[in-house]
Amino acid sequence: MTRSDPTRRATHRKSDDAYLRELGYEPALTRRMGPFGNFALSFSIISVLSGCMTLFGFGLITGGPAVMLWGWVVVGLMVLAVGAALAEVTSAYPVSGALYFMASKLGGPRWGYVTGWLNLLGLLGGMAGGCYGIALFTGAWLNLQWGFTPTPERTLGIFAVILLLLATLNLFGVRLVSILNSISVWWHVTGVAVIVGALALVPSHHQSPGFVFGEFSNHTGWSNPLYVGLLGLLLAQYTFSGYDASAHLSEETVHAQVSAARGIVRSIFWSWVVGFVLLAGMLFAIQDYAGTVGSATGVPPAQIFLDALGPTAAKALLLVVIVAQLFCANAGLASASRMVFAFSRDGALPFSNTWRRLSPRTKTPVPAVWLAVVVPFVLALPSLYSTTAYTAITSINVIGITPAYAIPVYLRLRAGRRFVRGPWHLGKWSKPIGWTAVGWVGFVTVLFCLPQNRPEGGGLVSVDTFNYASIALVSVLALAWISWRFKGRRSYEVPVQNFDRSASTYEDEVV
Repeated sequence: MTRSDPTRRATHRKSDDAYLRELGYEPALTRRMGPFGNFALSFSIISVLSGCMTLFGFGLITGGPAVMLWGWVVVGLMVLAVGAALAEVTSAYPVSGALYFMASKLGGPRWGYVTGWLNLLGLLGGMAGGCYGIALFTGAWLNLQWGFTPTPERTLGIFAVILLLLATLNLFGVRLVSILNSISVWWHVTGVAVIVGALALVPSHHQSPGFVFGEFSNHTGWSNPLYVGLLGLLLAQYTFSGYDASAHLSEETVHAQVSAARGIVRSIFWSWVVGFVLLAGMLFAIQDYAGTVGSATGVPPAQIFLDALGPTAAKALLLVVIVAQLFCANAGLASASRMVFAFSRDGALPFSNTWRRLSPRTKTPVPAVWLAVVVPFVLALPSLYSTTAYTAITSINVIGITPAYAIPVYLRLRAGRRFVRGPWHLGKWSKPIGWTAVGWVGFVTVLFCLPQNRPEGGGLVSVDTFNYASIALVSVLALAWISWRFKGRRSYEVPVQNFDRSASTYEDEVV
């Protein structure tokens, strides 16, 4: 489908809207996002220039180059399985509620309600963590440029400005969001090419292939190399998140049953490829490993740029990274706001009537956009007093959103023949890929909760070294249960499907 085929696009819009009505929703959002825009949305949220760069220092101490690269290969393959399994369910249920709607239809309202809270708080935690990461990188750039000292108060101020900018961009409507995401794809690809190219051509010294692909480095305090290597997988797993955005924007996407499913899978695959190139290029260019780990900038990638290219080029490349991170956060806000809108539309949130309102002009959920920036700002307030407390709060991102990916897949497998697949499906590979996805999510959820740093002297885990992800997971589940018991079971209701079509009515479009 091309831009020069308006008749076909109009036909798809009518078909999309008719199918949405069959699922129980009257079309309210505007379908102005094409297949590439939908892919670009999830590609931008995964953002290898955000995740890989923000967590690069973490990777250097939890296994080092060998674990960073080979872990990226293994994790990327497993996440591709998760994404493919989720895409199959998305093709059957292309609605803004996405994961929780799927869970409700396949497992009942309680499954949907818990999935919705996991997904929502994960998305809002991701906005908090991602935008705060941009603030840290911006502070490092300002320090290099003008000697700016990024105190916690100043960093929070930068964070607030970033949130206001993103809210403004999202209020202009989904068309602008789609355009910015399309630009983001080329910015990421070109940015990685420029960074890797400069690091390959300019420095006179490079690390050996043996170092890049085989060097193991452990600065965690733990002595077991297998345990440290498993911790090192988190760099890739943290980065590969947010691809459910293609599903959340499906009501604003043309030919949604196919485009949203493809958007999920393609965004993961191309992020996998581009991210590997970026990590390899950065690792080859390390000049001083210890100096990079303990960089005075607080941002190890910035130190690599400084050592390999000099201050002028370092500042230019940092700007490339910061802009890419802004693209990532902008797409993340679009996804989070649609989740707020959809969850409110089904009566799951307090003051739902407010959050589901749409702008008469742009059809954008304006109150939902503002809620999706105010909550992250509140989550970031503890950063003024304790980095550990802030990390504990924002850990709800991965610990909330990752299990939410597996729940619809598990329920689809449990449903068996009751599940009516959409035009994009996995065919005979559906069950093996689905169970692989569920098993992997269970494994990494446990991994997220393991202590990552050992106290000096080998004592008990302290307040500063404790991994608060497990507490975050229990807290989110407790919040969902309490909310369900006192409000959700009376107010939450997804619409009843008003059709009964068999799989044979679909045009098969197998991977």
